[in-house]
Amino acid sequence: MTVHLRKFAFAFVFCCFISTDGALLAQEVASGAAVPAPEASAQTTAPSAAWRDVSWRKLPSNFLRDQKDIWTFPGKLAKGRHWLPTATVVGITAGLLAADKHDAPYFRRTASFQGFNRAMNGKATALETGLVPVAFYLIGLARKDSYAQKTALFAGEAVADSFILYAAINAVSRRLRPSDIAPNGNFSDTFFRPHKTVFNSSFPSGHTMMAFSVATVFARRYRHRRWVPWVAYGVAGLIGFSRITLQSHFPADVFLGAVLGYSISRYAVLRGR
Repeated sequence: MTVHLRKFAFAFVFCCFISTDGALLAQEVASGAAVPAPEASAQTTAPSAAWRDVSWRKLPSNFLRDQKDIWTFPGKLAKGRHWLPTATVVGITAGLLAADKHDAPYFRRTASFQGFNRAMNGKATALETGLVPVAFYLIGLARKDSYAQKTALFAGEAVADSFILYAAINAVSRRLRPSDIAPNGNFSDTFFRPHKTVFNSSFPSGHTMMAFSVATVFARRYRHRRWVPWVAYGVAGLIGFSRITLQSHFPADVFLGAVLGYSISRYAVLRGR
């Protein structure tokens, strides 16, 4: 059983990595977006590129442009754009939603992940996700590395964008968390249920969305260092998996959170000039 669980965890993290960097690649091709060209910085030869500029002064306007792009996306679908990646994500999410009633009860009842859960509890992972951009900015400031400082600002912008979208979907979906359901309860009827507190529904996973939004910024900005994307997406995938083992979210919630976090950073925050 232990070997089976390890294989499941590895497969989940790997699928998150592949789905975010593969399933949505069609969006970039379909939209005709060019792959960013290399740009040298004072500290490194990172391929930073044709991305728009960012600074403390530009953050508010960049954020508003991000929000405009995010909330007008349905209009682009109405014009026949981005149907392939959207249909792919919707299809996978629907499949996971159908499977939730079968896989969620196992994670609701098992005690196999107690050690993992103690290390990856919700407060710790949220703090880590928020502190990464702050720490990276301070390091860049100390080293006079403007590229690192801008990377941290992009990551902070991505977290803010992710939180707004998460809050909106969360407030509408009102999905029960697995921990709200008895171990032998009904895991089928979970949406549009009353909640005592705001932003406490399960769909999608906010932790996963923000973790992948930060991971994508670092993976894209430092992709010339081949280990960075693997570490960034690997850590984000572990955070997402922990949301399932902690019984805070269903697999479908985590998958959609990962895709949304990736998409926000890749196509809104790290947009071309």
